[in-house]
Amino acid sequence: MHGLVLAGGRGMRMGGLDKGLQLLQGRPLAVHVIAGLAPQVGRVLVSANRNLEAYAALGHAVLADPPGFEFAGPLAGMLAGLEAIPADAWLLTAPCDCPRLPPDLAERLLAAARPHGLAFARAAREHPTHALLQARLREPLRAHLATGGRAVLRWMLGQPHGVAHFDDEAAFANLNHLDDLHG
Repeated sequence: MHGLVLAGGRGMRMGGLDKGLQLLQGRPLAVHVIAGLAPQVGRVLVSANRNLEAYAALGHAVLADPPGFEFAGPLAGMLAGLEAIPADAWLLTAPCDCPRLPPDLAERLLAAARPHGLAFARAAREHPTHALLQARLREPLRAHLATGGRAVLRWMLGQPHGVAHFDDEAAFANLNHLDDLHG
């Protein structure tokens, strides 16, 4: 299983700053997410579209959005991740602004995804960027992006999928604003 930190956005809600590189408790947000993913996967990748050297300095391969889908949202990052792994592999995704990943995220998503090839997390609401995808979904995802599709949950609901239920909504809290990092 491979892990992917989704850090390829424009950071609009953070004033255009690169969210994954903003500090929380003295470390970049992406480092917190990497620390949560690493024990659950064999290899960590980072999806980023700017500051590539800064992300590479974190010690993991960095993937830009595929040509033609630059800054097309989390689905483009997911596609980059799916294209970087073997055809029979799984990809566990997590956004760079959610530093409190459940330690059993991969295990629970895999149990929900096995029959379908795809699962996402749900606590009080759906969290489709906390997902597990089988590499065979790369072509359906590429086709969806090519038609202009950008909504993660809408695409996932259109695929055979499972849902992993979690009790702790706080584990999926996004830190979208600079004030969230200091509050």
